[in-house]
Amino acid sequence: MDATELLRKVRHIEIKTRMLSDNVFAGQYHSAYKGRGMSFDEVREYQAGDDMRDIDWNVTARFGHPFTKLYNEERELTVLLLVDVSSSLTCGAHAGSAGDIVAEIGATLAFSADLNNDKIGVVFFSDRIEKYISPQKGRKHILYIIRELIELTPEGRTTDLGNALEFVINTQKKRCALFILSDFISCGDFETPLNIAARKHDIAAIEVYDRFMKQLPDVGLIKMIDSETGEDVIVDSSSLRIRKAHATHWLKHEERLKRVFGDCGVDYASLTTEDNYVDELSKLFKNRSRSVGHRR
Repeated sequence: MDATELLRKVRHIEIKTRMLSDNVFAGQYHSAYKGRGMSFDEVREYQAGDDMRDIDWNVTARFGHPFTKLYNEERELTVLLLVDVSSSLTCGAHAGSAGDIVAEIGATLAFSADLNNDKIGVVFFSDRIEKYISPQKGRKHILYIIRELIELTPEGRTTDLGNALEFVINTQKKRCALFILSDFISCGDFETPLNIAARKHDIAAIEVYDRFMKQLPDVGLIKMIDSETGEDVIVDSSSLRIRKAHATHWLKHEERLKRVFGDCGVDYASLTTEDNYVDELSKLFKNRSRSVGHRR
């Protein structure tokens, strides 16, 4: 891609995703990803609906009726995108590959974080760590992230999500909001490092895939990627047996993802390249807002 084409694509994604962040996601993101830290501010008399756990028992004993503690929220949050750039995301049967959609979602999240005055960083991974952009703020930084989302060419072809999560565990010493953007195809054994990371960080997994990964069309010979080797293979999609086997394999794959994310307490959204990712992100933010409110 030449410099002019790259600039055009960066500008196109900036305009589209900034508008989405400004007009659609700003309030939803803020509600879903408020700063986790709280600092003590003052006390006031207890009111109906206040959390019993916030009662200041020393002040209550002194005045003879209940007082509750008030806190100021520590606003700044670090947001980290964990972006899969393996070969499977660059294949697509429709207008945009999963990689194109991942780039737009990543840019939207970056602008949403910026509107919330949060730092944003990215880890690009395949079967290795391809690139790490440390969390920072500012439009120049976000445009750099968008450029890399579009332009980065990975050295690896397969996927090792466990290795990427271990990198996050080792580099992110403070709590952060972690978004995993991937098709989660053949991403190895990642449940243990995911469970460790989820104990410290707020994690959301966003699955993006071409719909033909779920159900093969009957169109004859198709070039696909071997999940074990990362090599191209030719599959005869006209075979009913092969199509059924593929559908069964995908169903087991999806069931595993739901189980693993559910067991680790990770928020999870799944969409195809034909779905409206705006709707899916909205659902993710709204569900998280409700769960955060419930936990508090």
